Amino acid sequence: MSSNFPAFAELIAQTEHSALHLEMRDVYTPQGPVFVDWQKGIPIEYDRHNDWVDLVQDATVKRGIDWRRARIVSEPVTDFIQYEWETTSIVNVPAGEKVRWLPRQNASDLLLPGNDFWVFDDRLLRWTTFHGDGSWGPHAFSEDPKLIRQCKEAFESVWERAIDHADYTPARKEQAAA
Repeated sequence: MSSNFPAFAELIAQTEHSALHLEMRDVYTPQGPVFVDWQKGIPIEYDRHNDWVDLVQDATVKRGIDWRRARIVSEPVTDFIQYEWETTSIVNVPAGEKVRWLPRQNASDLLLPGNDFWVFDDRLLRWTTFHGDGSWGPHAFSEDPKLIRQCKEAFESVWERAIDHADYTPARKEQAAA
């Protein structure tokens, strides 16, 4: 594995067919400014995500890339996952991402890698790691076909079971207590 690869935007620009992303954590970047604002009651705004929207739309609309994101989440969901779910409705899906959610209790029999990842065109794997506090960790890359195949199979097993974003409503703490 190597960390000698281009920045994310360059990886997407080089992608020709598909970008698959598996997320398995319940908290990411808890100090991120948009999340902190959301916690204060400031609504999520499409315009605050223009760089991301442009990147996704260039890939999906202009170049026809199959951009899929699958999320495995604990229920009841954390505040961060609730924020992500709301952001997905306002930003990710309108930008062109396909997103599905899999409650963690429905993933127990799936063989999954230890970290989140991206697979680009079945040729490049990017591990996305985080520190225990949810802050970004180092990225690592692999071009090993066996490892890429294993991660793609893991992604597809989650995707097959997961619920489309349009049909998923996250279970909240207050719902679980009722």
